[in-house]
Amino acid sequence: MSGHSYDAEKYWKANLRLIFGSLIIWALVSYGFAILLRPLLAGIEFGGTDLGFWFAQQGSILTFIALIFFYAWRMNKIDEQFGVHEE
Repeated sequence: MSGHSYDAEKYWKANLRLIFGSLIIWALVSYGFAILLRPLLAGIEFGGTDLGFWFAQQGSILTFIALIFFYAWRMNKIDEQFGVHEE
């Protein structure tokens, strides 16, 4: 029984690492690039506008969509690794 609990603990830790990693990327893109670092990114042109504005308007949304697909893919891999995936 303790082996099962140990696997559940490892599974939860892997899940939390994935969640926190995704949240860090989200915060970096939405708050960091689009708000806090915008003055530093103002001189870099991307997509017809400065990079900070691009992140605020499109880059953050595209990053969020990529994060959703990455999270789903990686969570499926973690589920398979710990034997809790859906058939």
